[in-house]
Amino acid sequence: LLHAGMDAGYASDSGFREAFEKLFRLSPGRARETRALTVRPLSTPLGTMLAAATEEELVFLEFHDRRAMEAQIQTLARRMQAHFVPGDNAVLQQTAGELEEYFAGTRARFELPLAWPGSDWERAVWEQLLAIPCGETRSYAQIAAALGRPGASRAVGTANGRNRLGIVIPCHRVVRADGSLSGYGGGVWRKRALLDHEARYSGRSQ
Repeated sequence: LLHAGMDAGYASDSGFREAFEKLFRLSPGRARETRALTVRPLSTPLGTMLAAATEEELVFLEFHDRRAMEAQIQTLARRMQAHFVPGDNAVLQQTAGELEEYFAGTRARFELPLAWPGSDWERAVWEQLLAIPCGETRSYAQIAAALGRPGASRAVGTANGRNRLGIVIPCHRVVRADGSLSGYGGGVWRKRALLDHEARYSGRSQ
């Protein structure tokens, strides 16, 4: 289900290299001269995702066509003082395996080691996202109240949008107070698909 290279939606390995250079604005050769985060594409039923990791932790997982992708990449590179190089490692292989189980309906909770650099507020919001059980949702207002800042729904939404670990840190589980869906970097249609998937499988997932 999840593969690198051409199986992830790129016409060839050279196609991935070209996409890499365009998106990350740094050739793989130059990237290897700096502190590197290893990045590879993963195919999912909802489209190609890009995953990046150190040798110890997953630091990035997003749909390749998500809104503001370049800004997210630049922010991560700045905060980790790193650049990106295409390849694979044990953390990315674990990511591929756990995503496959998630989409198969046999995994509700990810066990990946994560790195998530951000402000204190962003990290507090992301912690709240991790606490939302699979198959459930929370409103922006509920998260703001849980953090002791009622009325900070907009700030919650901003932090939610800055999450760089899609699906694993489940920002898709945050909805409006009336239950309707609002913006999602990967597209509202994917947000609906993820919620429908989790509602279908959460009763028998681990």
